Amino acid sequence: MAKPRHALTRDLIWRLEAAGYDLFSFLIRRLPPDVASSLGAWLGRRLGPLTGAHRTALQNLTLAFPAMADTERERIAADQWENFGRYIFEFPIADRLTPASGRVEVEGFERLTAIARSGRPAVLISGHFSNIEIMAAVILAAGIDCDITYRAANNPYVDRRIKEGRFRYGVKLLAPKGAEGARDLLESLSAGRSIAMLNDQRYDGGVAGVFFGREVMTLPAGVRLALKFGCVLQPMAIQRTHGARFHVVIHEPIPLRGDGDKSDAITAGTQAINAFVEARVRERPGEWWWMHRRWPASAYAALKG
Repeated sequence: MAKPRHALTRDLIWRLEAAGYDLFSFLIRRLPPDVASSLGAWLGRRLGPLTGAHRTALQNLTLAFPAMADTERERIAADQWENFGRYIFEFPIADRLTPASGRVEVEGFERLTAIARSGRPAVLISGHFSNIEIMAAVILAAGIDCDITYRAANNPYVDRRIKEGRFRYGVKLLAPKGAEGARDLLESLSAGRSIAMLNDQRYDGGVAGVFFGREVMTLPAGVRLALKFGCVLQPMAIQRTHGARFHVVIHEPIPLRGDGDKSDAITAGTQAINAFVEARVRERPGEWWWMHRRWPASAYAALKG
């Protein structure tokens, strides 16, 4: 049966986007890492403020820092776009941004190697800091058998290329979504493999907590699974030092209650993740991705009142 015209048009657009992605990756992989990163920084700082996401970034900064001067919010938003531009241009060369390359130094690396030696799975969490690919590179460098969660791209041809780029340096990916995704995570931990996730975005079906003094909904899956399997809940933070170079901090594990009401334990653990992410954002606000709507719709509606 022939595809409907709109499906053929969509498929053509997807294929053209994938061809553009291929050309972009081809060109970037021929540049030295710092040159590619600097080019992304230059473009990000100039183009980011022209997008609709810039308004969202400024709204988020207003919600997080209501007393901050507008000029300071604009500065942080511009720093964010510079960092995000670097990330986009660093993605095709992520296999060159690893601890073995000398471009990633790690503080607290022994915490990860202890997980690898233990033979027991762990739940590793971080946020959208700096370059999110560095998290996977460090986990793999420690020898941890880990499935990395990610959000699949809408374009299936581009998604395949993104996965292939990550496979290039050994990353194993999961795209958890709904009940099937939860089963995938369970299967990973049951098989003794760790899981890693970014735990700093809005999740409407999640657990209520506080972030920058405002109520948010946060995905509780990491905490719930860590409690179920008796896993370490290990937070990580990625910092950009200069150019395409990074400093990764492996923080102390987040303690979870092992007794009492399970629901309370999940809520407390999820709030501990919120507090961890907030502390890291306050330390380096220009390296967090402010373009995501983190708070409920009511918080943004109140800004217009």
